[in-house]
Amino acid sequence: MKTIFNPNLFHGKRIRLTGSRHEDTEVMNRWQEDSEYLRNVDTEYAYPKPLDVNSEEKPYSNEVSFRIRTIENDHLIGFVTIHSIEWNNRTGTLAIGIGESVNRNKGYGTEVIQLILRYAFHELNLDRVGLEVIEYNNSGIRAYEKVGFIQEGRKRSVVYRDGKRFDVIVMGVLRSDWELSQLQK
Repeated sequence: MKTIFNPNLFHGKRIRLTGSRHEDTEVMNRWQEDSEYLRNVDTEYAYPKPLDVNSEEKPYSNEVSFRIRTIENDHLIGFVTIHSIEWNNRTGTLAIGIGESVNRNKGYGTEVIQLILRYAFHELNLDRVGLEVIEYNNSGIRAYEKVGFIQEGRKRSVVYRDGKRFDVIVMGVLRSDWELSQLQK
């Protein structure tokens, strides 16, 4: 029988999850000036919002957040968070962002999502992880589906960009389904 246990919660093949570092703020502030990044990571209007280094360090009891770094050269490429955790219901919501376009569409997102789901299900003991994604974020949707998320519904006409309306797709993955998919790999 194949096992899904991995002794290192924070390392994948090419990336690893770390805590925030003081120097991350400068890099992440540059991402805040990339309209493609901002339009894929949030439904709010794209606006360069500088991150406050002090606000980044506050721990929240219903959120865990990591920085995504390459193993090869320790390069910061993004963030991943499980937020809105409801401990009594064993649920949380995933948010992920790959900062620079040169690091997108390389499979990093899929690898990170696998790591954070393993963490959410095996370390935080969650039973469900959900997310919302704008319908035009096709690479994000593909990455979510690759690791077991299914489309559960959609919120119609939520986002207005470039004179067009877009839906937000609601997706989720259950621990039991994710574990079964891991055994089949």
